[in-house]
Amino acid sequence: MPGIKKLDIFITKQFGMLFMGTFFICQFVLMMQFLWRYVDELIGKGLTLDVMAQFFWYMGLMLLPQALPLAILLSSLIVFGNLGESSELTAIKAAGISLMQAFRPLIVIVIIISGISYFFQDVVYPKSNLSFYQLLISMKQKSPELEIPEGIFYDGIPGSNIYVQKKDLNTGMLYGIMIYRQTGSYEDQAIILADSGMMQTTAEKKHLILKLYSGEWFENMRSQDLANSANIPYRRETFSSKRIVLDFDSGFNLADMNDVAGDARAKSLSKIIHDLDSLKEFNDSVGRVYYKDAKNYFFRQPNYREKDSLKMVKALEADTRLFDSVYNNQPDMAKQAAVKGAMSGVQQVLTDMEMKMEYVKFLHRNYRQHQIEAIKKFTLSLSCLIFFFIGAPLGAIIRKGGLGVPVVVSVLVFIVYYIFDNSGMRMARDGQWNVWFGQTISTMVLTPIAAFFTYKANKDSTVFNIDLYKNLAMRVLGLRQKRHITRKEVIIEDPKYKMDTMMLQNISKEIEAYSENHKLLRWPNPIKVFFHAGDDQEIERINHTLEVAIEDLGYTRDRQILALLNNYPIIATNAHTRPFRKKWLNIVTGLCLPLGAFFYFRMIRFRFRLYRDLRTIRQTSDRIIPRTQALSQEQPKLV
Repeated sequence: MPGIKKLDIFITKQFGMLFMGTFFICQFVLMMQFLWRYVDELIGKGLTLDVMAQFFWYMGLMLLPQALPLAILLSSLIVFGNLGESSELTAIKAAGISLMQAFRPLIVIVIIISGISYFFQDVVYPKSNLSFYQLLISMKQKSPELEIPEGIFYDGIPGSNIYVQKKDLNTGMLYGIMIYRQTGSYEDQAIILADSGMMQTTAEKKHLILKLYSGEWFENMRSQDLANSANIPYRRETFSSKRIVLDFDSGFNLADMNDVAGDARAKSLSKIIHDLDSLKEFNDSVGRVYYKDAKNYFFRQPNYREKDSLKMVKALEADTRLFDSVYNNQPDMAKQAAVKGAMSGVQQVLTDMEMKMEYVKFLHRNYRQHQIEAIKKFTLSLSCLIFFFIGAPLGAIIRKGGLGVPVVVSVLVFIVYYIFDNSGMRMARDGQWNVWFGQTISTMVLTPIAAFFTYKANKDSTVFNIDLYKNLAMRVLGLRQKRHITRKEVIIEDPKYKMDTMMLQNISKEIEAYSENHKLLRWPNPIKVFFHAGDDQEIERINHTLEVAIEDLGYTRDRQILALLNNYPIIATNAHTRPFRKKWLNIVTGLCLPLGAFFYFRMIRFRFRLYRDLRTIRQTSDRIIPRTQALSQEQPKLV
């Protein structure tokens, strides 16, 4: 027990330090990604440092629950990757401590972090979300910082367009000024020309004071009594200096809190549950009213009832015949007026129904948004635990620490989570999926993955062993490695050259007999390949004898023999007879035509390769045998 407690403290310290670092990294990345969406709308507004500090503070509080799962995933990957890479995890298991026992202190910590995440989402997140979007709306509504460019019209001042030919940055003087003002209708306009001028804001930042020098003022004098807009008097004024006051609110004012208070993201779980009943009742009442209005569009007769459908149809047919007779007796002008009136009425009804339909969609979307936010508070908290049981087992399996492989794996896992979570949220919000299914699909996908990785890590599985997959790919594609036999540093006993010579001679004879009996260059019968069992025992015996001889000759001191031994190929003893060792796998492969064709041609390739390998074995043995015979004669003298 004392050893386990020290181990718990050791793993907790390792995780704690890494979690703090990865949390701030993930928080920074998420904040930058979130800020990128609004940077174009906020730039050039002349916002003060305190406003920007509030903006980033509320943004950080909002994104904290999203950064926690990613930080847990990355830190747990690095912790157990470091332990595996430094063989500390092997020492822990050798001491009789299972992987789940090593996980135990971090499971408790992650559960506490999940509770903190839920607390933030239920208490802190709604308030920070409300303050953030209030601040964001206020920042969007703020007038941009006044910066009049040279050579183009500047429309940043409401009701005015200003053109400046040249600016003096040292004195602040403007030269070649043209101001186009529109205070009312098209006819009520003014054009102001000036040689130079200077602009400054008032102390309360509500107005601009423009001092102009040596210019002219042209203004239309439209009167409300003038009916003919073609004859409009105007005023022309020449001035040496003039002072103009323009409305320009450059201060920062907070928007009304009521604009964002009804958003589901600005409500706690208890508030959402309380409002869901009210929203459902309101939506139902609106739906009933709109349904009655829609019925009145088509069935305006008060005596028609839905159950008297036959009477209703007959009455409608009678009304239609009466309308047709009245319409046909009208002159052409009256017919056109009637058609236009009917089309106008139909268009008005369609417009009204479309507006009501959009409003109903908004109501239902708002209702679903409340449900989504209520479920999200639990799924996002649960994702902390799921990400731990993905990251920690993966770190124990991969056994790679640092910020290389863990970062890549974390990004891939988070991308999968983000795709499912974001897609499910959008489909649920738009009503295409059930809300519960859309919000829990990411959890349902990642939970089995977490259980699979935990099981494999606890069983010391090699599911992520690169060499295992490399060897499997080489076997499927028919690739193989070459022999690499080198001289042994310590040789206790020399090879039995006489015995090896006899074995190689027998192998050459068996290969010659095998080649005569088996036509390897012919295409085999597919029925025998996939539906009949057939191990090639002759090749297995030849290969076994060859490997014994190679193993014994590998202890030789003769460099010529060592070089020739590397020429012997590594034989696949059964790949030329059937794809798999198990019969049922061969049958399934043969019934699946595309897969069966691939393995059939693969087997033909192995037959051709075996033919070349047998020829290479005979040629190599013919070169080795004279040397082993000579050494076998010298061997007794050495003894």
